[in-house]
This record gives sequence, structure tokens and C-alpha cells, in this order.
Amino acid sequence: MKFIVSVLLTAFLAYVICLFLPWWCFAFTSLIVAIAIPQKPWIAFAAGFTALFLFWGIYAFGLNNANNHILSQKVAAILPLGGSSFAILLLSAFIGAIISGFAALTGSYVVQNNVEIKSTRVPPGGAKLNKESYFGNK
Repeated sequence: MKFIVSVLLTAFLAYVICLFLPWWCFAFTSLIVAIAIPQKPWIAFAAGFTALFLFWGIYAFGLNNANNHILSQKVAAILPLGGSSFAILLLSAFIGAIISGFAALTGSYVVQNNVEIKSTRVPPGGAKLNKESYFGNK
């Protein structure tokens, strides 16, 4: 259930933020969703990847249809894709998905490391470090 919520929330927030900010700002939404909905790192990566692959692919397909595939065919002719507009859409969706997946993975690691840090805190007035204990017994 967390996976589906993460995918839908990441895709929705990416859509909203891309209306107002540059295209790369969707990485922040993936990071925030991964922090807000804690999951195992590989599941967080998969959620971010899936959300942006679907969102970016559908969004690019809609934009591509709006201009009769003119721009995507010209870009695909420049790249070694054989002039396929569908290949450029898949490549675009894959690049966005990788960025989102790694942002979600980072968010998951932030949550995981934050929990570990909280569990090893020294209480106020607790152990004090001296030179020997910090650098080892020399």
C-alpha cells in the first residue's frame, strides 16, 4: 500500500511542481515523498522510478502528440535512435525515472540514517570526549 501511495504522490507532486519550476525540480518531490513515507531503500527507488517513468512518459507522449511528433523526430534524427520518436520518448522517461529513483533512494537513506543517529545519541551531560578516547588509546 505504501508503494502505491508513494508512486501516486510522487507523480502528482512532480506534475504540480513542473508547472511552476524547472523540469529537474521533480527530484525534490521524490526526495520529500521518500522521507515522508519511509520504505526500504530498494522499494523507495522502485517507487520513484515507476512514478516518474509513467508520469514523464505519459506527459511527453501528450506533448509529442500536440505537435504531431515534429520535435521528437528531429531530436531522434540527431541522436543514434534511427529517427524513432517513440525511442526518444522512452529515453526521456528513462532519464527522468533514474533521477527520481536516485532522489527517492537518497530520501530513504536519510530516513534510515536519521533513525540510527537518534538511537545512538548521548544524553545531556553524558559522556565527554577527551583526546585519548577520540583518537584511540595511544
